[in-house]
Amino acid sequence: MKKFIDYSEEVKKAIGMNKPLVALESTIISHGMPYPKNVETALMCEDVVRKNGAVPATIAIIKGRIKIGLTHEEIEYLANAKGILKMSRRDIPAVIAQNQDGAATVAATMIIANLAGIKIFATGGIGGVHRNAQNTFDISADLQELGKTSVAVVCAGVKSILDIGLTLEYLETLGVPILGYKTEKFPAFYTDDSGYKVDYQVNGAVHAAQILRTKWELGLNGGVVIANPIPSEYSMDKEYIDSVIKKAISQAELKGIKGKEITPFLLESIKDITKGESLSANIELVLNNAKVAAMIACEL
Repeated sequence: MKKFIDYSEEVKKAIGMNKPLVALESTIISHGMPYPKNVETALMCEDVVRKNGAVPATIAIIKGRIKIGLTHEEIEYLANAKGILKMSRRDIPAVIAQNQDGAATVAATMIIANLAGIKIFATGGIGGVHRNAQNTFDISADLQELGKTSVAVVCAGVKSILDIGLTLEYLETLGVPILGYKTEKFPAFYTDDSGYKVDYQVNGAVHAAQILRTKWELGLNGGVVIANPIPSEYSMDKEYIDSVIKKAISQAELKGIKGKEITPFLLESIKDITKGESLSANIELVLNNAKVAAMIACEL
């Protein structure tokens, strides 16, 4: 396993000194945001993790090498290079064997973080059950990964382009606990309340770490969703964003966009329709998740 992995100097030093680490995904760089916002946001996330006592480990595969911790040059490369694969569980072996580049989704980041012994991961929102999944069977691999890989994911809920109710039902079936960070409401990415509730509210980083430690010490493998709402001052109006999402989904259906391409297309459409407001909200929620993840990593 070790022969496939390169650690950055910062991450290597942190492991040697037993410092807390926070995994960060890389699809936000290659597929989630336009340049140069993608680079700026990735670097700001890393800085937020450092300022809150932990060490960031942004994860990707570059030229067939698993990278745990990226240099500034590698982040720039992912932000600008053409043909970066949006990589999930099934893609990892082929990307490595063929010396390709892959940006890690939630599922891929969890797998690679787990290989490195990193237990906390901050992202924007997890994937889930897509709307109309009863006909398309379009369900993100993120959910299966949460059912089996022992990494806690700090997120602003699931992306609101998805069917939130069905996603929560699916996570319940897989036995994945959903903890609300200082809230009993399950957030919906751009908004702080989806209309659904979490399984348990935690009152801070110490409380969250206690539950994670207990779960894994009991041998109950699998992930945990730590739902951390977008700060209220950046939360968008629910009715407005719902109408925008419906419009974006209609555009995707008209153009026949499906599979891996659907989420980047919808996020870009929503950004255009909201004249950039959704992108600003996206950046704020990601930074907030990085902060909370670092605090929990320090306690864990």
